Amino acid sequence: MELVLLTALGVGGATVVGSLIGFAFKKLSHKFSDIVLSFAAGVMLAAAVLGLILPSLEYGGNYGLLIAVAGVFTGAFCLNLIDKLVPHLHKLIGPDIEMHNNANLSKVLLFVTAIAIHNLPEGIAAGVGFGSGDTSQALIIAGGIALQNIPEGMVIIGPMLSAGIAPRKVFVCAMITGLVEVIGALLGYFAVSIASAILPFALAFAGGTMLYVISDEMIPETHAHGSERGATYALLVGFCVMLATDVLLG
Repeated sequence: MELVLLTALGVGGATVVGSLIGFAFKKLSHKFSDIVLSFAAGVMLAAAVLGLILPSLEYGGNYGLLIAVAGVFTGAFCLNLIDKLVPHLHKLIGPDIEMHNNANLSKVLLFVTAIAIHNLPEGIAAGVGFGSGDTSQALIIAGGIALQNIPEGMVIIGPMLSAGIAPRKVFVCAMITGLVEVIGALLGYFAVSIASAILPFALAFAGGTMLYVISDEMIPETHAHGSERGATYALLVGFCVMLATDVLLG
């Protein structure tokens, strides 16, 4: 339990780390953030397949394929519903928008709220990974999510400061978005611990949410600023790093 809690804090804390980098370097290049985010996407892609969906097939027994497919699509549909309620992150605050007053404050706060809501299923995925009993795999999944949270934390700083929000309140908002992920991780862990029968579906559900985030949010974002080739190779490197780690630790 201590390891789960520390990992949850680490995953949520990665957003705070990203926000601190955002404070220090408010004008980080899109190319740098795209490369880091693409690498994380590659790690998450491999983690979703190797650490969540394939174990779901294994634990599901004779109905493993049906459970896995149902879980993947349910996870994707849930995030699709969230996206209908809260607009896509990359459409809320464009990189070229200049804000010099509070006129766009509500838009910025909506942006932060969207990040917080999207962090919940990512946290659940990290927590569910521990429910499988494969600690090394769970740590790799959490590591990929944490790595993705760093550029996400960096992104929220500039728009909030430009909207006139005090730096202290900006940092508190960043902490809240990270706390949501901690709560999600604990929820995912306790859910599969209390009812082990739901483990196959929960693993596939978490894998589906990660696949949705990768395809719908991360890849489009990393291909939107002219760094498509570098982003593609960074994703492949992340995928292969996760693959090698899985083989070496397996």
